Amino acid sequence: MTQQPDIRRTSIIRVAVLAAAVALIAAGLANGEAQIVLEKGIRICLECIGIG
Repeated sequence: MTQQPDIRRTSIIRVAVLAAAVALIAAGLANGEAQIVLEKGIRICLECIGIG
């Protein structure tokens, strides 16, 4: 017989992972990482079309 996963435990894990993701996104935004990622994306795009 297969056992169904404990729904409460699964919910707690999901909430914990979501909270960790939100915290890490907030930390990245606070450090200015969004601007760095945007600059790198622009640089890669310009290199692909032969301008950069």
